[in-house]
Amino acid sequence: MSNPVPTLSPEAAAQHQPHHVSLQAVHDQVHGPHWLGRINRAIAVRITHAVGSMWAAYAFAALALLSLPAALRTHDPLIIVAWVAQTFLQLVLLPIIMVGQNVQAEASESRARADHDTLMAIHRLSVAVYELQLRHAPPPHTDVAKNDYSDTLTQE
Repeated sequence: MSNPVPTLSPEAAAQHQPHHVSLQAVHDQVHGPHWLGRINRAIAVRITHAVGSMWAAYAFAALALLSLPAALRTHDPLIIVAWVAQTFLQLVLLPIIMVGQNVQAEASESRARADHDTLMAIHRLSVAVYELQLRHAPPPHTDVAKNDYSDTLTQE
């Protein structure tokens, strides 16, 4: 069972004002608009940008490789597997995953902006069509059953 799609009357649709919800607009909702929320947001963004970069991945890989010789000298498979899983993968993959998420978020934000622009254009056209229909509609007291354009609007 699907939920019915809510419909707006032409009058309500003409009054609707679409708006774009950007990532920046959401920040205040998450951290709050007060000064402490702005400080927390700034710290979080700076750390995320620093750790979520390929330069951080390179630095973490170098740091992890410093302990590789010690792990290999043990000749213990458990120590080597632990080094790979706990040291190398966690240190190196974290920033790489963050870079990938940043790229995906930027692409998503770009698509949202493009979709918003498209929807705004459709909304403006719909309002213009609605206003034209109002201007060219016959007065309520006439016996005209259909306008010249009414059958084209109802075709599916």
